Amino acid sequence: MTPEELVGAALEVSEEGLRTGELPVGAVVAMGGEIVGRGHTRERSRGRRLVHADLLAMEEADRLLGWERRPHPLILAITLEPCLMCLGAAMVLGVAEVHYGLEAPDDGAAGIPRVWRPARQDQPFSRLPAITGGYQRSECRDQFRRYAEAATSPNLKRYAESMAAGTS
Repeated sequence: MTPEELVGAALEVSEEGLRTGELPVGAVVAMGGEIVGRGHTRERSRGRRLVHADLLAMEEADRLLGWERRPHPLILAITLEPCLMCLGAAMVLGVAEVHYGLEAPDDGAAGIPRVWRPARQDQPFSRLPAITGGYQRSECRDQFRRYAEAATSPNLKRYAESMAAGTS
C-alpha cells in the first residue's frame, strides 16, 4: 500500500470517530500490505487523554503480532502528525515508517529526527522511523472543518477551526 492509500485508510477510521463526536483523528498500522491495527481518538468516549488514534492502532497491532519476529516492517499512517508520546510508542513497537496527513504545529513531533542523537544508536528502541507528511491534507482539514461546525466545547472548536484553516 502506498502512503497515500494508508492515510486514506486512516481517514476512513477517523470518519468513524467523527460520527461519534470524537476529534477527527484516525490511524492504521500496516505490515506487508495488510492492516494489522486501527484506531481513532477516543478522548470523549473514554474520558481520558492517553487514547490517541495512533497509540490505539499500535496497541491493537502489538496485541495481534506479539513478540514474534515480523516478516515485514511496520508502517503507521495517521491523519494528524503524531505527538511526541505516540512517536515514542512507534519507536518501541519498531515502526519503520510514519506517514501523516495534516501537520500539528503545536504538538507534532515530525521535527524530532533533526535533533535526536541517542547515546547508543544500535539499540532497537532508539531508532526513529522515517516520517513523511502532507498526504490527503485537504481531506484531513475537511474533517476538522466538519468537527468544528458541530463542536460544543469552545476550546475544541477553536482547535478544530485552526487545524481546518492550517493555522495554530
